Amino acid sequence: MAENRTVEVTHGCIVCGRIFNILAVYSPAGKLLDCTVTSPGGQIVPDGGQPLAACSSHTAEEIAAAYKKWQGVRSAKSDDDQSDQ
Repeated sequence: MAENRTVEVTHGCIVCGRIFNILAVYSPAGKLLDCTVTSPGGQIVPDGGQPLAACSSHTAEEIAAAYKKWQGVRSAKSDDDQSDQ
């Protein structure tokens, strides 16, 4: 039986780009189970697919707007990748 995998990753704040370290736990199948920011001044932005972070100093509105923009860019990139095939 395979065990969960713990990985430390680096991500930028989705609002301003400040760098944070994130400790993420993945299932044996590769699904994100949980994550936490290990750098001071950061917080997790909930997303079931991958770990995301934002500065604790940003407002909820700023984070929500940046997350919506991030989803749009991610969706557009996915569409471009599919059209290349």
